[in-house]
Amino acid sequence: MKRSQFIKAVGGSTLLLSTTPLFAFPTPLKNDPQLDKELVHIFVGKAHSDMEIVKELLSEHPTLLNAAHDWNFGDFETALGAASHVGYKELARYLLDQGAQANIFTAALFGKIEIVRPMLEAFPLTLHAKGPHGFTLLHHAEQGGEDATEVLEYLRSLGATETKVKLY
Repeated sequence: MKRSQFIKAVGGSTLLLSTTPLFAFPTPLKNDPQLDKELVHIFVGKAHSDMEIVKELLSEHPTLLNAAHDWNFGDFETALGAASHVGYKELARYLLDQGAQANIFTAALFGKIEIVRPMLEAFPLTLHAKGPHGFTLLHHAEQGGEDATEVLEYLRSLGATETKVKLY
């Protein structure tokens, strides 16, 4: 069917296709600059050891909360990931209270067996997942200390033995 035949068939209307997109990104997304990579690097780096600087940077730049630094070769790390793998529970809790995206590694750190068990039942190969810098779930549970004993024992019962795996 030619275009002119099609238009006649629908009653002469050329307004058949909606100009409204199926989805739309918020307008600021196109205009907002990306976070400065060095700022993200500092924020994530400090999340390994310095809660005060993390709080200060987050108050000045709230969008840092879930920003990830690329350490190269697919080794991405957020501030929560940093605090989690070093066992800095106070900072990890603070970041979670600010709305950081929780994950199974942080659940292992805090000994949340009610989260870890069903995740591993649904996705068994996650037992061998690599977190930031190649640290495993077993490592995170070890960092959790006494609070994570049940998770640690559960991971070992599933055959977890490595605390760090090579990333590349």
